Amino acid sequence: MQQPPPSEQTYKDEYKMMMKRFIYVIVALALSVSVSAQTSDYLRRYNLLLSRVGPSGVGMETLIDNWAKAEPENADMLQARFYFYVSKAQGTEVVTRGQDRYLGQSPILALKDSTGADVYYYELVKYDDEIFFKALSAMDSAISLHPERLDYRFLKANAYMSYERESPDMALSNILGLVHDYMSSGKEWTYQDAVGQEPYAVDKEMFADLMQEYCFAFYSLGTPSAYAAFLKLSQRLNEYFPKNPDFLGNIGSYHMVAAKDFKTALKFYDKALKLEPDNVSTINNALLAARRMNNIKLEKKYLKMLLQHADSEQTRLQAQGRLDALNAR
Repeated sequence: MQQPPPSEQTYKDEYKMMMKRFIYVIVALALSVSVSAQTSDYLRRYNLLLSRVGPSGVGMETLIDNWAKAEPENADMLQARFYFYVSKAQGTEVVTRGQDRYLGQSPILALKDSTGADVYYYELVKYDDEIFFKALSAMDSAISLHPERLDYRFLKANAYMSYERESPDMALSNILGLVHDYMSSGKEWTYQDAVGQEPYAVDKEMFADLMQEYCFAFYSLGTPSAYAAFLKLSQRLNEYFPKNPDFLGNIGSYHMVAAKDFKTALKFYDKALKLEPDNVSTINNALLAARRMNNIKLEKKYLKMLLQHADSEQTRLQAQGRLDALNAR
């Protein structure tokens, strides 16, 4: 049975838990406005109204405007304004494509045209440019007040990801800038990921994990520009974290899926396996590369590795069956 591509195999299991934290639809992020022991009256009123009408419902703009007059340098107010503008800027559109997956999404409808060809319909988020950039201005102001807050940086990056999904150039530039700032500043960076929780320090290991989520986000979009962003971010992170096998595996997956260069993909998978020899996902990807190369000797090598490190009886039985079939030739 043919192995699924790395987009489903390598990442789906490894990042399932992390992706619960990675919030891709910006409006959903409105629920994460911070609440401290010194919560202002405006913040309490905001959270109450938010629960009733959402981030841009009736009365929200007036409340935020009054809050800004009373507390013009309140970061929570600026975050609320960011959510308001992002929500106001969003709309939806239905587009048709010839493939059964687009920008990481499944179609909402599939039909055939007059020639019998498949036509797939996708519902996508679109933005009003002017309103969207008002949201970014509000977030930039919050960042200037608390430049050490990674959650603010991520909100901005996530907004860019949603805004320009097919060709995420601004998102990549923003994230690469964040990587440089984090790795070169020498200061403590913090993150706040839930209502009522205090910001906590983010060490380099956690930062690498969070950056891997962005690698996955670029990869899952599946466009040439997104694949290029996936490669560039993975290469930059590999420079900073040369002992992290994830980024080597990312580079391998780029060559496997986007470039169709299976020999180069295998080179990077092997480097990742030297650092983490029991990673079943990487072994599977190396196995797939060997199979695409029609290299039976290498395929046997990775099947034996898979037998040694199989994480389920089903995986072990499938690997043994394939190895037996190859040996019988």
